[in-house]
Amino acid sequence: MKRIGWIVLSGILFLGFVFGGTGCVKQSKERTVYEVAVEYKPLDNALTGTVKVDFFNHSEQELDCLQLQLYPNAYRKGAVYSQIGYDAMTEAYHAGESYGEISISSVLGCTGFTVGGEDKNVLYAHLEKPLAPEERITLDIGFSTRLADVNAPLGRTKTTVNFAGAFPTVCALTEEGFYECVPSDVGQAIFADCADYSVRLTLPKEYRLACAGEIIEEKSLESKKQYTVSAIGVRDFTFSLSTSYTPLQGYTGKTEVAYYHINDEKADEVLALAMQAVQYYSSIFGEYPYKRLALLQTSIVQKAVDYAGICMLSKGLDGDDMVWSILTKTAAQWWYAAVGANRVENAWLVDGLSAYAAALFLEAHPKYERSKKEVVDDARREYDGYRESYRKALGWVDTRMNRPLSTFLNGYEYRCISERKAVVMLSELEKAVGGKRLLASLRKYYAENLYGSATPAHLAGAFERTGLNVAGFLESYWAGKGTF
Repeated sequence: MKRIGWIVLSGILFLGFVFGGTGCVKQSKERTVYEVAVEYKPLDNALTGTVKVDFFNHSEQELDCLQLQLYPNAYRKGAVYSQIGYDAMTEAYHAGESYGEISISSVLGCTGFTVGGEDKNVLYAHLEKPLAPEERITLDIGFSTRLADVNAPLGRTKTTVNFAGAFPTVCALTEEGFYECVPSDVGQAIFADCADYSVRLTLPKEYRLACAGEIIEEKSLESKKQYTVSAIGVRDFTFSLSTSYTPLQGYTGKTEVAYYHINDEKADEVLALAMQAVQYYSSIFGEYPYKRLALLQTSIVQKAVDYAGICMLSKGLDGDDMVWSILTKTAAQWWYAAVGANRVENAWLVDGLSAYAAALFLEAHPKYERSKKEVVDDARREYDGYRESYRKALGWVDTRMNRPLSTFLNGYEYRCISERKAVVMLSELEKAVGGKRLLASLRKYYAENLYGSATPAHLAGAFERTGLNVAGFLESYWAGKGTF
């Protein structure tokens, strides 16, 4: 098939089929399995317990060391990289200066362990002998995570106690080896393979648990409660506790959608919108792969963040911001949780696709009084403003889309590239190939990479395998050369 490099999108459609490898680590039906037994003690503000990791080597290389992510150390005293931006520090640390960290007490099943990485963010478990491809090994890790008093996805907030990345999990395994995520105060610095979780969580009886996955058992233990939760094929296990949560639940098809809110007068509207979003995205992209989606209202400085089966919504959200956050973070269940992407280096694969999905939803649901055209026009206007202001201020502007979080100067630049530019790119692509062909390609991208780890090349490949040769156009935008 003849290849045309698109710098200015002409609207000319080339049809053909290109079948070939994508260069990713081969996918396997076998996954790593976590058995987690933890207890939260409010007086210590700590989560303590054990993680049993039954690791499956799905790569084609022998491994002499397992590497596990230690996200809580981003909150320790002396951390080089912060999860909180400088301008949000006062709002985030609601009780003043506060620190958290994770302590590893033991690692059984290896010859020894060390804590290192770029910012003490990785646990290295040194194996007695190399682990061959398609072999398994089990580690038993004892740990304690002390939380900071911080309005963040991991921390004790004013209203909730949040546990995102609270215990050690294996770094994503790529062709180049384990990928270590360095903390960042823009975006979400996470990249993980799918795994199966069985979690036994003990907490004081006055707390209510909000989590992804399926609660298998709940029992009382005098002054405590104990939950057993199962989460299958997820990239993380995130949960939240509060003495103030009120749960509201409903079903769309076989999927339970729950909203844990704190005196939200519009809770019914939030739940209805989330259910509509799950139903709509399932109809155009492919079925939602999990049994449950939980939305959590919490005091975080971000407007909203997403994890596997979880959408955290800031308690201060309202109006259009609430609608947009629900739509984009629900869509991220398709483009992060189900189809894995490296959010450290290719954040637009999640943010951009999720924002365009939200635009499609709004176009199909006029009651929310915002059209797809308005979303695209707003995105174009903000992106153009970003380019102009940065050229004037700095004399240059970096418009590459495939770039690490560390290269973004602030959250504004991050948003303009990972969301706004991606929305414009997809809009221009839809003009050229048509909405039906665009959706057919996104459905293929979803189906081919479900539970796997996708790259921009996988997205381009999905378009090609639906007969659309648009790689030149996509690459021009990714490299910062595309014009509108």
